[in-house]
Amino acid sequence: MNEMADSQEPLYQQVKRDLVAAISRGDYVPDQPFVSQREVCERFGVSTTTAVRALNELVAEGYLVRQRGRGTFVAERPSEPARSRERSIAYIMHGSGPHNSDIIEGIESVCAELGYRMFLSNTKGSMELQERALRQALDAQAGGVALYSVDGRAESPALAELKRRGVPVVMVDRYNPEFPTDAVLFDNYSVGYRLTDYLVRQGHRRITALWDATDCTSVQERLTGHVQALREHGIPISPELTALTTYLRLPDQRRLDMLAALLDRPEPPTALLCANGYVLAHAARNLTALGVEVPGQIELAGMDDAGPFDLLPLTIAAAHLPSKEMGRRAMRMLAERIDQPETPREVQHVVLPIEIRTRESASAYLRVVAG
Repeated sequence: MNEMADSQEPLYQQVKRDLVAAISRGDYVPDQPFVSQREVCERFGVSTTTAVRALNELVAEGYLVRQRGRGTFVAERPSEPARSRERSIAYIMHGSGPHNSDIIEGIESVCAELGYRMFLSNTKGSMELQERALRQALDAQAGGVALYSVDGRAESPALAELKRRGVPVVMVDRYNPEFPTDAVLFDNYSVGYRLTDYLVRQGHRRITALWDATDCTSVQERLTGHVQALREHGIPISPELTALTTYLRLPDQRRLDMLAALLDRPEPPTALLCANGYVLAHAARNLTALGVEVPGQIELAGMDDAGPFDLLPLTIAAAHLPSKEMGRRAMRMLAERIDQPETPREVQHVVLPIEIRTRESASAYLRVVAG
């Protein structure tokens, strides 16, 4: 219970989440009594008030039913055949910007072609909002779910319930190794490898990677590619330069301090490999505040073009991601699962190729200097 006490999430919500996960796993069945209020208090180390609220909300949300004179039981939640569901899908995403907009456009184009309606939810990086959106997709009886998951791999009772009911799920941009689903991904290993290889061939041997999210498969695969390219060029791996720690999510002064410390090294980096356009924009602003000229004293490279503007004019090189195609492929895969529920298929991961664009291909480039 100590882990629960350390969390900012209310205790009753944590108890609810664990109990829903147990129901979804089949630990409790409708014809057997559910755990009592006293047992909840003892198991989770919570007060009677917390236990009562958690159980009451599970009853209100339809997970449990109370039978007079018998006790509390898991509610019957029959799996509905996919073909009887409305031709609708839910796309649950987090964040904003051109990358997300292009994925939505790709999904919408296939929905229009195949006659599907799309319900859109933005979780804004919150696991709690993601769980709520997944639960809403269940309640709305959506035929399938496309999910651009938030960072981290926390247990998701709602995803488990979708799987139990046979609702297809396709993840986009990243996947959860502990919860196998169909997924449409970019070749993230190639992003890290090819950008690093290009930078090294341009003469850069001290490259620092700056990250946004850290606990997701796309970022971890990009780091793997980056490190592999360094090794193939015989460049020693510096733990400080390759550390998988966030830059974007630090307060502004912490970001300034982080860059200043890197630039004060005996051999400072000559290139910053930025996780996305938002990281790159903040790096450019912070470098300007430190009086560093870009390019000139240091170069910037972008691992993807998810950001507030076109990255290429500000970079030596940037990866271009086929975001619209990702949306199209995800929706086609989802439609196949919905329209052919009886056809057995193994889980599939579709990996889309990426393109590296360099300064030489840009019509113009920008220089950032201190005012």
